[in-house]
Amino acid sequence: MTTEDMEAARLVTKSVEGAPAREVPQRLCTALCATLGVDGATLSLLTDTPSRQMLAASDDTALLLEEIQFTVCEGPCVSAAATGEPVLVDDLRYALSPWPLFGASMREQLPQVTSVYAFPLYFGDYVLGSIDLLGLRSHTLDRSILAQASHAADAVAAALLPNRDLLITGREAPAWEPEEVVRAHWFDVRRAVGLVVSRRGLSPENALAVMRAKAFRTGRTLADITADILRQPPRTT
Repeated sequence: MTTEDMEAARLVTKSVEGAPAREVPQRLCTALCATLGVDGATLSLLTDTPSRQMLAASDDTALLLEEIQFTVCEGPCVSAAATGEPVLVDDLRYALSPWPLFGASMREQLPQVTSVYAFPLYFGDYVLGSIDLLGLRSHTLDRSILAQASHAADAVAAALLPNRDLLITGREAPAWEPEEVVRAHWFDVRRAVGLVVSRRGLSPENALAVMRAKAFRTGRTLADITADILRQPPRTT
């Protein structure tokens, strides 16, 4: 590890010293942007919904990037979590073929985002999520910065580890800030999947697939479809 790599990891670690647990993910995203010079960052755990938990996004652009991947279930951060390897896209204009739905959505909704770099989050030997770093220009991260980003990702995982009891919150709404964003992108989706299961007699996997298909067909986010489902009055017998 070079001095520059160590400094990137140190700054990420320092950003959460003494921070309340609820603020840790958002502070980590802010530190990643400042330390690595990227235009946005997201942090997620457990990429297979409905167990997926979005912890934080640095801004609205990063949030929409995460919403797109969350809706179509493909993209750099999904692949990084699935393979345990970094996924580096220097120019989205020429690297869309691995993720056709993601690519189409990005062209329509986030044409200004040109590069995306996803790194898996390791907790011991297990990958439990990933970070996304986005850029508004191609080749946002050169090879030397990519090494720093990899070590910064390790520092993110280490910073989250003391809060492991909050990572999977069971029946309670997640404890992360901003609460309304995180709730909409994890806890409420899981509740909506349960309602579709009971109303339509589907498996959780098929219920989620139906919700995703409607989101993609209508050009809305999975969070929007979730809100619609939760607003529907309960059926009476």
